Amino acid sequence: MIKRTIQQLQNMINIENDLTAFQETLIEGVSIDSRKITPGNLFIPFKGEQSDGHRFVEDALKKGAAAALWQKDVPNPPTNLPILVVEDTLFALQELSRSYRNELDIKVVGITGSNGKTTVKDMTTNLLSLQFKVQKTEGNYNNHIGMPLTILSLDEDTDIAVLEMGMSGRGEIEFLSKLARPDVAVITNIGESHLQDLGSREAIAQAKLEIMEGLKENGLIVYFGDELLLREGLSRYQGSADVKTFGRLSSNNLYPVVWETNQQGSTFKINGDATAFSLPVLGAHNVLNALGAMLVAQHFHIPFPKMNEGFASLKLTNMRMELVAGRNGEKIINDAYNASPTSMKAAVDLVSNLPDYQRKILVLGDMLELGEKEKEFHFEMGKYIDPEKVDYVFTYGQLGKEIAAGAQTVFSSDRVLSFNDKPELIDSLMKYTDEETLVLVKASRGMKLEEVVNALLK
Repeated sequence: MIKRTIQQLQNMINIENDLTAFQETLIEGVSIDSRKITPGNLFIPFKGEQSDGHRFVEDALKKGAAAALWQKDVPNPPTNLPILVVEDTLFALQELSRSYRNELDIKVVGITGSNGKTTVKDMTTNLLSLQFKVQKTEGNYNNHIGMPLTILSLDEDTDIAVLEMGMSGRGEIEFLSKLARPDVAVITNIGESHLQDLGSREAIAQAKLEIMEGLKENGLIVYFGDELLLREGLSRYQGSADVKTFGRLSSNNLYPVVWETNQQGSTFKINGDATAFSLPVLGAHNVLNALGAMLVAQHFHIPFPKMNEGFASLKLTNMRMELVAGRNGEKIINDAYNASPTSMKAAVDLVSNLPDYQRKILVLGDMLELGEKEKEFHFEMGKYIDPEKVDYVFTYGQLGKEIAAGAQTVFSSDRVLSFNDKPELIDSLMKYTDEETLVLVKASRGMKLEEVVNALLK
């Protein structure tokens, strides 16, 4: 993490008050939550519409913070304390991280995409850790606040940082890319998330391609080559970076030539190498995610045969295709972190094709941020489910009703159950589960369907 004196901080960001008395005070790490202060932290409060973090500055200092930022338009800063007055605390956080990143002798892998970016981040980190000291974005710290905090958490002896870049609109990925200055840029795919904000998949593709704006000279671009929108966007690229693709199609630089999936994960082989790879995570789509990570690892001179060691210890971030056991002996695939039509279809395909279960149940909730065609996307999702391979469909939420309506066009009505009350859904679901049951739980994060998983586990 960042370790600098206040005197050094004055050379990294613009501080507007006299700190002569505190110049030798050492800052170790930063925090934006006064409840999570560790000794030596720089506390950074934000002034919001509903609350103002400046109220907690003195409390943070009492808990061991070495200093705190203070936005100059907030009145009555504490006196005789190590308070750093700045024009804007968010901007100061971002500029501090920019300055710190520029001081680090480090390689950066930036990863974006509509689906799979967190999984590719986890996979890439595991593979690179075979030979390097690697740090990655933790949790969902992938936006204009989270990425600066991630950068400031990097140790000075870290070799490679793997940074996830999220967005909700145009310009956000460009900002993050220019902040992180990646040596490698990865685009996992283009889906339907953010249609509400951007209007079309073409606009989403252009937003994701912004990751190249901060890419260093002679870097590497890795992207899902089966996606025509990305191929078209990269066809106009005239920079110095090497460009490599992954996907199902043999036109890609890396593609699977043998591919089998089961309830333990997947095994596959790739073009140009005889190694049989074992991937201990669920979902055929995760083989494609693995290919993207493998291209990054290859760029850093990790040989393909060695990568199996990295896959063997792989554990994905929680609530992403996580297989757990329920109280009645049922197996539950917890994929409740996020959802789009692309990722939900992939999860449904996984459940549909897994053998060895007498009963398969889908618990599906609203997919958010899909724009004006959201009802159509949900209805088509319901129609997509194969009644020969799935026994029951449970839905939750207002848009979940559209999934149910679509499912009822191919299922008998007694096999499709729709709920707006989560406890009612849970009570009903428990009547159908036993040791021969497989349950998939998937929805957008805002639906909090992990509560269903937790109820089944208790």
